[in-house]
Amino acid sequence: MRRERGVGYGENMKEVRFRLVTGTDPDLFEERLNHAVSELPEDAIIVDILFSTAHSGRVAEYSALIYYKDVEPWKD
Repeated sequence: MRRERGVGYGENMKEVRFRLVTGTDPDLFEERLNHAVSELPEDAIIVDILFSTAHSGRVAEYSALIYYKDVEPWKD
């Protein structure tokens, strides 16, 4: 796997952020996910959102890992 120069190697890592959202109720999970995305900094871009579901007996746990980066604002 080839990485973009600088990404994941220290110099740009200060801009990389993660946020984990979990829940066992699908509606509550969706609400938490929407809230987490709305609370991201204004100068952040979402790179990816990874989803996972785990089962324990009859209970399902939903998880989302939001991967985002802080960027410089556009200048006119």
